[in-house]
Amino acid sequence: MNVHEAIAARRSVRAYEDKPIEEDKLRRVLEAGRLAPSARNMQEWQFVAVRDKGLRSKLVPACKNQTFVGEAPVVIVACATQHEHVMTCGQYAYPIDLAIAVDHMTLAAVEEGLGTCWIGAFYEDRVRRVLGIPNDVRVVTVLPMGYPAETPTPRSRRSFDDVFLFDTWQ
Repeated sequence: MNVHEAIAARRSVRAYEDKPIEEDKLRRVLEAGRLAPSARNMQEWQFVAVRDKGLRSKLVPACKNQTFVGEAPVVIVACATQHEHVMTCGQYAYPIDLAIAVDHMTLAAVEEGLGTCWIGAFYEDRVRRVLGIPNDVRVVTVLPMGYPAETPTPRSRRSFDDVFLFDTWQ
């Protein structure tokens, strides 16, 4: 599978088989995140790969009772260890850097035959409490991952011409 095929095949999966992820596959997915670029190469991230069923169950209420979070065999919690750096463009670096790293993981997961669902609907303080994450660390996203028990249909996308402009806004 090439990267374009992985991009086209990626879906938000909200149902997972009751099957563990092999260690080598998990490590390849995590490695894809580790290799992601970051502003000034700060690599201001830490990822918690939650495999313990009890902890995954405790994450469900922290993720607005989305039960599939607890059903996924692995939940990756992406955290920013430094969150003060503002780039020249005026944007904070950490959400962008973590988005790149997590997107690398979602595409690597597709290549491994795994599904993921990028979750922003969670209570940061509750996720911190469940996993013992320090208060000075930002929880940026929660990413359940496992073998899909569903095949979601592609969502509609705006047309190419509606999305892209060339040279200027007009």
